Amino acid sequence: MAEFTGRDLHLVKKALAIAALAVEGQPGPFQSASDLSDMKALLDEIIENDTELAYYARAARIAVHGAPD
Repeated sequence: MAEFTGRDLHLVKKALAIAALAVEGQPGPFQSASDLSDMKALLDEIIENDTELAYYARAARIAVHGAPD
C-alpha cells in the first residue's frame, strides 16, 4: 500500500471522510455497505485521535451538506 505524508495524507483523510458521508447518505440499494465499512475502517487506522476525527467529520459535513452541522 502506498504511504502518504503531509498534505497528501490530509487529502486522503478528507476524501475518505467525504466519501463515507456521501455513501452513508445514499438510499437503499445505492448504498454500498461494504465500501462504507471499509472506508470507516481505513479512517480508523489513519486518524490519530478523536479531535482529528471531529475535524475531518466537520469538513465532510461542510463539503457534502454545505454546513458544519
